[in-house]
Amino acid sequence: MRTVVVVTTGGTIASASDASGAKVASVSGTALLAGLDAPAGVAVRVVEAMNRNSYDIDLAHMDLLWRTVVDALADVDTCGVVVTHGTDTLEESAMLVDLLHDDARPVVFTGAQLSHDDPATDGPRNLADAIAVAASANARGLGVLVCFAGVLHAARGTRKVHNSARSAFFDADHGPLGMVVDGCVRVHTQLTRPATGLGAGLALAGTRVDIVAVYPGADATALEAHLARGAHGIVLQATGYGNANARIVAAVGDAGVPVVLSSRVAAGEIRPVYGGGGGGVDLVAAGAIPAGHLRPSQARILLAAMLAAGRDAEQIAAAFADAPVRFVEAPETVTPARA
Repeated sequence: MRTVVVVTTGGTIASASDASGAKVASVSGTALLAGLDAPAGVAVRVVEAMNRNSYDIDLAHMDLLWRTVVDALADVDTCGVVVTHGTDTLEESAMLVDLLHDDARPVVFTGAQLSHDDPATDGPRNLADAIAVAASANARGLGVLVCFAGVLHAARGTRKVHNSARSAFFDADHGPLGMVVDGCVRVHTQLTRPATGLGAGLALAGTRVDIVAVYPGADATALEAHLARGAHGIVLQATGYGNANARIVAAVGDAGVPVVLSSRVAAGEIRPVYGGGGGGVDLVAAGAIPAGHLRPSQARILLAAMLAAGRDAEQIAAAFADAPVRFVEAPETVTPARA
């Protein structure tokens, strides 16, 4: 029988109040599915990978999550996978899975903005929608998706944009791929995902990549401290198109490890425009690699994956140049997801 595997990891969707009133990931995967209707002709199976708030996961946990997804897809009856995840770091985990996922079957990330024990929780709706997407033929070949508040986005480029609104995630550069309406999956955009050539056996744990913020008056103290602690790579959260100052430029030139140039601005491609005094032109001349459309959180995951795979600076630069998803408009298609 066609089966959707729901991989649970914790997060707000699986959180409830403890004795102090704090929200803690503690709800089982079976409890998350209680009362939900599966699409017609589809079984749902739960695999509990972990039960943590997502601010408390590291690269080793992401490796475990990816291996769990691989195991789920090894079953020929699996038609798709749903991952329930905390919203704080969902964009990183979804990025990693998308980098390694080369199967046509969809992997759909979702979660919640309100805890499981909140009377108005959005978790059940999001989970039901994600299961409908995972079971839908329309979602095949789209790679890893993020499904929140009935809206579908590609994993790459999608970020958390609000701490409390139900529509927590958005791709500010490319917009949504489709939506889920009353259990029907509507896809209005197709996409071509760039190939990375990264193997499914890749492990990120042990690869240290740090993010360094740039701000008015910043010096190289933070960057140098991360290098001193053994960073294998650095992502600069620069200003504007990817700008810093002369002190940061000098440190990039002396870093001795790959430095990827991203931005604190929500949207727009990173590219060298300004020179003199530490602009993007100077940073690229010093060896910094523009991150394309990727922001620091996802740029870090791509850089860590490339380093873990033993890629050199030229290959890393090529991966970032190809990182933005290329979209092709498609006629809207609708699949009834439930009986």
